[in-house]
Formats: sequence, C-alpha cells, structure tokens
Amino acid sequence: MVTLTQLMDEISAEAEHTVAVAAAADYEVLKAVSVAVERKFANFQLYDDEAKLKKMIHADFPHLIDHPKIKVHHAAGADQAAEQAVKSVYINDSNVLMKGQIPTAILMKAVLNRDFGLRTGNILSHVAAFEIPGFDRLLFLTDAGMNINPDLQRKAQIIQNAVQVAQSIGVTKPIVAPLAAIEVINPAMPATLDAAALAAMNRRGQITDCIVDGPLALDNAISINAAKHKGISGDTAGNADILLVPNIESGNILYKSLVYFSKAKVGGLIAGAKAPIVLTSRADSAESKLYSLALALRSSNI
Repeated sequence: MVTLTQLMDEISAEAEHTVAVAAAADYEVLKAVSVAVERKFANFQLYDDEAKLKKMIHADFPHLIDHPKIKVHHAAGADQAAEQAVKSVYINDSNVLMKGQIPTAILMKAVLNRDFGLRTGNILSHVAAFEIPGFDRLLFLTDAGMNINPDLQRKAQIIQNAVQVAQSIGVTKPIVAPLAAIEVINPAMPATLDAAALAAMNRRGQITDCIVDGPLALDNAISINAAKHKGISGDTAGNADILLVPNIESGNILYKSLVYFSKAKVGGLIAGAKAPIVLTSRADSAESKLYSLALALRSSNI
C-alpha cells in the first residue's frame, strides 16, 4: 500500500512546482513550508502582512530568510492575501493554491471570482486521503468539506474528481462506494436511489475510469467479511477505494471520526478547479498540511 509518508517521498524535486499560500503567517503553515523547502518539494509564494510574516520567519524559521525558494508578498488583510494567491495561480506563476490562516469562505470567494478565479466549469469538491492504522490501503473520502447536499449529477462529478486524485497516486481503476445506511434500494431513503443510479451510470459509461458499486453501508464497503456475512457477492464489495458520502454532515462526521477515534493520518484538497487547492483546517498540524500538499503536488501532474 502507498502511505502518505511514501507519497511525500515520491514528490519529484525536478518538477519545479510553485505553491501560492494565502495568509501564510502561521506557525504550522510555515513549519510545513519549511519541511517542504528542505525536501525540495516546491517553491513558495507567501502572501500576508509582510512585517508580520517576516517577523515570524525571523523568530521561528531563520533558515528561511532570503531563501531562494521562498518569496514574500505583502497583503493588507485576508481578502487581499486570498486574491493575490489565487491570481498567482490564475496567471500560471503558481500551480498549486494553499490555504493558510484564513477562513475557507474568504479563500473560496477568490477562487470563484469570475475575473481571476480558478473555475473550469466542473464541480469543485473536497477529496481526503486517509491512512488508517490497521487498514490495508489508503481510503479516499468525498465530499466532506465543499458540497452540502449534492444532487445526482453533482455526485457523478464529485466521483470523477475523486477518481482523478486517486489515479494520480497510482490507483488505476478505483472502486467507488456510494454510501447509505443500507445496501438495498429503498424509495424512502434518497441516498440509496442515488447510489443505484450512479452504479447504473457507471455501467453505461457516464462515469468513467472506475467501478461504482452501491448502495453500500460503510461496513460492506470496506470489509469483505461484512459483505460476505450479508450475502453481498462480487469483487467490489468490501474493497472500496473511494467512499462517496450522501451529504456534508455525514462526511464531516466520518472524516473527524477517522482522525480523532482512529488516529488516521489525512491529506485533503479541493479538486475540479484549474489547479489543486490545499484546503486544511486552520487547526490542522504541519504534518497534515504536508500530506495535503504532497497529495496536491501529485494531482497537479494529471
């Protein structure tokens, strides 16, 4: 299995990635930047109040002062930091956008700007990759952070975004499980109807480069024994690579359960934009930010 640590080890120092960081004046953000620079992941464009940012670099990361891979840009406030970082990607000075100490809503407002944003016509969706203790593969979860209550067509695009991210790390034909509370179709449970429709769309070539099997409850999606116990046959049951949640509440709960109960390592990004967007919680550790950055750098090569 590819681990998140291995994913970081495989980032090519020769790829010449450049990452634009909006609101970079944060210890954990700069710690992640420091490690990434040391490992020659990328160049960094840092946007924030220049005096504040330089003071923090001098105090905590003096080796980054005048570093050739780092450029500091002054931004007067969070809105300007977001706009400048997004514009850097828009004009191809950077190929990955990274969230710093800034509310997601402010960053996404810039991302969605009609004049300089990163829209492509596709749905934007959050994709998280989990390395779970005792589990035999990386498990992708979508969408726990962007789309609140996606309809069938949005779910189809969310799947395609997640498939592209999974393929970027070598999962050539990922198995996708649209989750529900049960594994049979029940008209009173809309998640089961969508799951069945997504599986049919996949069989008819409307969703490509993956296998979609659902509806499936969580246990039947990730445990072969559970699937067999419930009489669910086939090679896909219990072998899911990608879990598609029915709405943001269930995704958020599952995401945080994996982090806090299972002590899973996680990296996450927004897919579907002009460039990958590293979108982590402002409370996330430098380690999680690094995993997210590694995932984004790999997916930027698609």
